[in-house]
Amino acid sequence: MTTTDSPTTPGPAPGRERGDAPRAAAPRRRARTTDRGLNRVFRWTATGAGGLILGVLAAVAIFLVLRAWPALTAGGDVLGEEVAWFPEGASLVSFVGPLVFGTLLAAALSLVLATPVAMGIALFISHYAPRRLASTLGYVVDLLAAIPSVVYGLWGSLVLPPVVVPVWSWLADTLGWFPLFAGPASPTGRVLLTVALVLAVMILPIITAVSREVFLQTPKLHEEAALALGATRWEMIRTAVLPFGRSGVVSAAMLGLGRALGETMAVLMILSPGLLYSFAILQAGQQQTIAANIAADFPEANPLGVSALIATGLALFLITLLVNMGARAIVARRKDFSGAN
Repeated sequence: MTTTDSPTTPGPAPGRERGDAPRAAAPRRRARTTDRGLNRVFRWTATGAGGLILGVLAAVAIFLVLRAWPALTAGGDVLGEEVAWFPEGASLVSFVGPLVFGTLLAAALSLVLATPVAMGIALFISHYAPRRLASTLGYVVDLLAAIPSVVYGLWGSLVLPPVVVPVWSWLADTLGWFPLFAGPASPTGRVLLTVALVLAVMILPIITAVSREVFLQTPKLHEEAALALGATRWEMIRTAVLPFGRSGVVSAAMLGLGRALGETMAVLMILSPGLLYSFAILQAGQQQTIAANIAADFPEANPLGVSALIATGLALFLITLLVNMGARAIVARRKDFSGAN
């Protein structure tokens, strides 16, 4: 008679009891608990870092308001009597107004000069240059951002004027009918257009670096689709790359504008200052910027004069804050873009 072995249930492995299974999950529970603790620490650290930035910004704003308050509440007559360099009979608003005008004019001119060149360099690095040449040019552009502003000021005050004075004279003679190029051009070259040229070189690496990274993020499917339809390289860039990177270029330009608004030493070393609402960028003694005026008048300012200078710094703080908020708003408009839509 043939017997069939009945199925048997395998017993526990040697050295392990049935009740040992829950113990094996204990290290996993401890790992999850540790991960949760680390996540909590990281979350609060990141939150604290973000709050620290807001706290510093609020502290700067409070400091500017408190230190500028004596000048804000004092009348123009008091400022004219107690502050040596304050214009006689002028109010604080009439004193700050030309400084704001000169600051915005210099920054806008530098932005107009730098943005097209920066876009051209960024497009060449990202879509035309060989890989080794693009890498080298990227290093050179980044190196420009590391040069101190005082070096740019020395270059703009000692080397640049003899070169640009003939060009400025030609502009005044040829395009003098246009208010920006009204002559006669200053023979010293210490005019606002020279300042704008130096500022354009200073903000060039910022705009170029950001634009280059934005252009490199263009979806390859968009570029390949344009080329597959018979587009040339330029047509592909015009129809696929530039529309995708438009907001990035605008935000890069806004970041460069913020740098140009706050530049001090280069403007102080180059510009022959004045307190006028003047568009004559080829004439000396017409405009002045807020930052350069603070650096020039601070050493000989009494307490009320320091308060007046801080009031002008408060105006510059508000202008820069508005520029950065505008840049963030432009970036936020494209945050939902992807290569699939």
